[in-house]
Amino acid sequence: MVELKDGVRLYQYKGFWIPSPFLHPFIFNQPIFQLQDTDIVLSTFPKSGTTWLKALAFAIVNRSHYPLKHSPLLTNNSHQLVPCLERDLYAKIQSPPRLIMATHSPYGLLPVSILNCNCRIVYLCRNPLDQFVSHWHFRVRLREQTLLPVSLEEAFEMMCNGVQSFGPIWGHMLEYWRASIEQPEKILFLKYEDLKEDIKFYVKKLANFLGCPFSEEEESQEMIKEIAKLCSFDNMKSLEVNKKGKFSNGFKNDLFFRKGEVGDWKKHLTPSMAERFEKLLEEKLEESGLTFKKL
Repeated sequence: MVELKDGVRLYQYKGFWIPSPFLHPFIFNQPIFQLQDTDIVLSTFPKSGTTWLKALAFAIVNRSHYPLKHSPLLTNNSHQLVPCLERDLYAKIQSPPRLIMATHSPYGLLPVSILNCNCRIVYLCRNPLDQFVSHWHFRVRLREQTLLPVSLEEAFEMMCNGVQSFGPIWGHMLEYWRASIEQPEKILFLKYEDLKEDIKFYVKKLANFLGCPFSEEEESQEMIKEIAKLCSFDNMKSLEVNKKGKFSNGFKNDLFFRKGEVGDWKKHLTPSMAERFEKLLEEKLEESGLTFKKL
């Protein structure tokens, strides 16, 4: 067990560092929770585009139920619309129906029932340096009024040692990457940077994968463009619910919106820090086929 300065306790479980609130669900509910064929699982490493992916999936899947101008995304944070598998659903094992759920779980710690059902999994990863900076800022903002946060340098050392919530990040990514190669019809592996480059292409790809492709009429009406706009970082950040809203636990919705930029790590990490981690990541991902562009 490792206890961070900000009060977070991480426990090593089956090769990954699991935050204490999630440990019990993983141990006791993962073996018995039944995923259904119609379920959609959105998986991310923390601060890798979770808020964005939830919004996109919700808007795509529910577009026939809610016209975009009346989308629940306009009055709700996407985290409130897409439940967390471990926090929200494990506690209600016998409470269907379900459709879209989210998790930070490593692939090997997903419910055992995943092996025998046809649910679909979307995994979104992000360049680890940007993910690290984003997560560090998130933890600082979350704890700034209560406990002393971990310094950037201390957090970086821990990342290089693989000690992160749900980490190491390279293990998390590799599990999903290899599973997506083995089961491409079941697992869609996406990169944050690719979505930033061509969001309309990936909105269409996501809809096809989830079994609800856009019709010719929808495409002619620029539905893809409108969904991309609705779920964009700038639009979601500007919504009143995300500027002033709060979760039931008191967390402010604006915690989930800082910059959303690609390459922001350059403003926070020294070239030597980046070089050190990029070399480490290259070693960890060697011969896997998984690579990241130099930012």
